Amino acid sequence: VQLQAYGGGSVQAGGSLRLSCVASGRTISSYGMGWFRQAPGREREFVATISWGGKGTYYADNVKGRFTISRDNGKNTVYLQMNSLRPEDTAVYYCAARDTPLFGAALAHSMDYWGQGTLVTVSS
Repeated sequence: VQLQAYGGGSVQAGGSLRLSCVASGRTISSYGMGWFRQAPGREREFVATISWGGKGTYYADNVKGRFTISRDNGKNTVYLQMNSLRPEDTAVYYCAARDTPLFGAALAHSMDYWGQGTLVTVSS
């Protein structure tokens, strides 16, 4: 499965962006999906995951309450709605996938497929 992230851009602190991850090559209806990010000079970190059916979501503490992950299996797409953005959210955001019923932290540590990232820049 190939993954491509869209929707990055520049926004002021407090603003919102919605990222999309479009999958191709296979239907992702049986795939757990996730978003990760990597800031300049830092290691990649987990942001959020969503189970194959969409009912199991899991967030990093530093985005909980501000970010929402969702999916539309009919469109083979996963979304990340980001609200109340902060300068520390600045990073390249990547989507990832694995064909698995795993969810939560287990899913976050077991991704098989990774997409190209999209840059999010939040200015103060």
